[in-house]
Amino acid sequence: MGILEVKDVGKRFGGLQALGDVNLSVKENSVHAIIGPNGAGKSTLLNCLVGKLIPDTGSVMFDGQSVLGRTPYEINQMGISRVFQTPEIFSDLTVLENMMIPCFAKRDGAFRMHAIENMMSEAEIVDKAEHMLEEMNMADKAGMHSASMSRGDKRRLEIAMCLAQEPRLLLLDEPTAGMARADTNNTIDLLKQISDERDITIAIIEHDMHVVFSLANRITVLAQGTPLVEDDPENIRGNPKVREAYLGETA
Repeated sequence: MGILEVKDVGKRFGGLQALGDVNLSVKENSVHAIIGPNGAGKSTLLNCLVGKLIPDTGSVMFDGQSVLGRTPYEINQMGISRVFQTPEIFSDLTVLENMMIPCFAKRDGAFRMHAIENMMSEAEIVDKAEHMLEEMNMADKAGMHSASMSRGDKRRLEIAMCLAQEPRLLLLDEPTAGMARADTNNTIDLLKQISDERDITIAIIEHDMHVVFSLANRITVLAQGTPLVEDDPENIRGNPKVREAYLGETA
């Protein structure tokens, strides 16, 4: 069994079948990409994994425990962190202050925004946040207001904030969307480093095939809400059904 097991998951929105009998197994410490054309159900599936949507049918198990019926906060506490399409950071705070918030949440189980003015008195949290920024090559940006950073650096900060929670599964929803090629390549290098150096599993939804084939060691292709094929990258690249359903579309 994989660390993430999705069995016969279905989801309807009125008359629209967004997901139909989706089965997915993500092996521990792998990088598993989920691809497919627009409307294939990728984001709907991801929302079912993190508690934003509840499937109509099927099961979602993480490390042998069901995530269904749990809140997004509870799922996060189980060891699942999600990176959104648009970087989710606090734009009115500095990079260091942003980094401290998940450090507090990891230690205390929650963080109250009214405590911001007292954050810098917490030496242990400051040290952990500064260490994470050093690991992510962002120590020189600690005092910068996050709103002024490039999209690539905002994404790097958001990933760092997720890693501060010490997740076992990192879910990435189009992490390079809207980036220039240089930022995209830097993000690829960062995710490779995270995968190589940490005891972590990565599941990624991505439209950029350069990103997918640079990172993934397993790929699932969704089409019209159902899995079309699951295989290793080289076989996916040459699969005529995949080329017709997705790769050909982007070409």
